[in-house]
Amino acid sequence: MSKKTLFVDMDNVIVDFKSGINKLPREVEEEHVAYHGRNERGEPNDADEIQGIFALMDPMPGAIEAINKLSEHFDLYALSTAPWNNSSAWSDKLLWIQKHFGRGPGSPLYKRLILSHHKHLSQGHFLVDDRLANGAREFGERQNSQHIHFGQDPFEDWSKVLDYLLERR
Repeated sequence: MSKKTLFVDMDNVIVDFKSGINKLPREVEEEHVAYHGRNERGEPNDADEIQGIFALMDPMPGAIEAINKLSEHFDLYALSTAPWNNSSAWSDKLLWIQKHFGRGPGSPLYKRLILSHHKHLSQGHFLVDDRLANGAREFGERQNSQHIHFGQDPFEDWSKVLDYLLERR
């Protein structure tokens, strides 16, 4: 029997986006904020457009272990959107995967990174994503496909997502 296909978003799913904001050099943040301002949480607006920010991010709690476990049971891919106006994000996302999962064929995500603004074009059974944007909502509306809304009840953390997915492998 073939494995079901599972897509996992990066930002705020396996990658802690806020950790990158917290590690920004002060002068870089101030320069960006001078042009873009801050949001209601006091964070820089459009922080995903800051060159190099994706290279600074830490993994989400439990994400590395969950991805390693899920790769044993699913045809697993990282499916992420890279900001159009941040060219470093495209390469930084690959480098992040290699840093945290390995560079070679033994990595659960070796040659399994898809960058797209149209996630609904990917064919599979599950998409774990913290947002409904970039085709995630449409992915979940297709027959035999499910959007698992990471960070929302009942999928608040990796422990709950892992249990749910392993029951449905």
